[in-house]
Amino acid sequence: MSFAESSHNCTEHYSRYLGIDPGLNRTGYALLERRGDRPVLLEGGIVRSSRKESLQHRIHEIATGIREIVDELTPGVVAMEQIFSHGQNLKTALQLAHLRGAILATLADVSISVVHYSPTQIKRLLTGSGRAPKEQIQHAVKAELKLAEIPEPNDVADASAIALCLYHSVRFAA
Repeated sequence: MSFAESSHNCTEHYSRYLGIDPGLNRTGYALLERRGDRPVLLEGGIVRSSRKESLQHRIHEIATGIREIVDELTPGVVAMEQIFSHGQNLKTALQLAHLRGAILATLADVSISVVHYSPTQIKRLLTGSGRAPKEQIQHAVKAELKLAEIPEPNDVADASAIALCLYHSVRFAA
């Protein structure tokens, strides 16, 4: 069973999984660690860009922030959400494509493999339904990570969901 496009060997065992929810204003991230038979959320947060800056500068801010996170948190593998657009917001989709490319180049610079998940794959893996609402995903993250509250802001909850997909994909493939 294949869950995602991958640039890594899913039979490798990792102990740290970084999920990235790319966004031009705020990019969410969440680091999970395998402890025994369950994932534990070690850290989650956002990398912001300045809305007043040029697209080039904003993408650089996010990519630099991701590099700092990777250097500090040392994940073994990274998962990132794919771009989702039905053409309604082509400009936003293109900007996200630029951002994803910069993040991918940053991760390639430090030789970290990346797995890509579509929103439908994330929803299906965490809830069993590819059409699950955002609230259901957030509650699944809270329950699975045994958290007192849903991670805030939403970007962190989304990044946690992406990291959980990676955690389960690697666990089942190993």
